[in-house]
Amino acid sequence: MKNDRGGQLKIYQLFSPVLYGICLKYMKNEDDAKDVFQEAFVIVFQKISQYKFEGSFEGWLKRIFINKLIETLNKKKKESFFLDVFDPDTDFVEEEELDIIPIEQEKLLEYIRDLPDQYRTVFNLYVFEKMKHKEIAELLKISEGTSKSNLNRAKHILQKRILSIKKNFKIA
Repeated sequence: MKNDRGGQLKIYQLFSPVLYGICLKYMKNEDDAKDVFQEAFVIVFQKISQYKFEGSFEGWLKRIFINKLIETLNKKKKESFFLDVFDPDTDFVEEEELDIIPIEQEKLLEYIRDLPDQYRTVFNLYVFEKMKHKEIAELLKISEGTSKSNLNRAKHILQKRILSIKKNFKIA
C-alpha cells in the first residue's frame, strides 16, 4: 500500500503461481495468459489501497484477475461474448456421476483451453471458482439458463474428449 517495490515483489512471488494458473485456465494460449497476467497485476498494485482487510487477500486478488480475464475475453469478441442459448427443454445435471477415467492434468487443461470461450469461462467459474449460476450470470451479464446451458455443453464436450481417450486406450 506504501508503493514499496520489495513488498510488491513478495506479493508477486507468493501469488503468481496460483494467479498465472487461473490465467492459463481462461485463455486459449500462453501468450494471451501472460498478457492478462501482467495487466491484472498492474491493476492489483494500482488498487491495493482499496483492499479493506476483509476476507482473504488471495480471494481479492483472484477477483481482480477473473474480472480482467472476462473483460479481455469480452473485448476479443466484436459481437456479444455470450449468446443467450438457453434451451428450456434441456435437462441440467448439476453434478454427473461418471466412471473415473485417469487423465493427465496437462491433457485436461489442454481440453479445457480448447473449449469455446463462453463455455470455458462458465466452466472455470463454476468448477474452479465454485461460483453459483446466479453469480456467474450476474458477473457475465447473461441469464442463469445460459450459464447452465454453457456449463452443460462444456461438460458434454469434455466428456466426449475424455471418453475418446478411454476408447483409444482400450484399442491400443
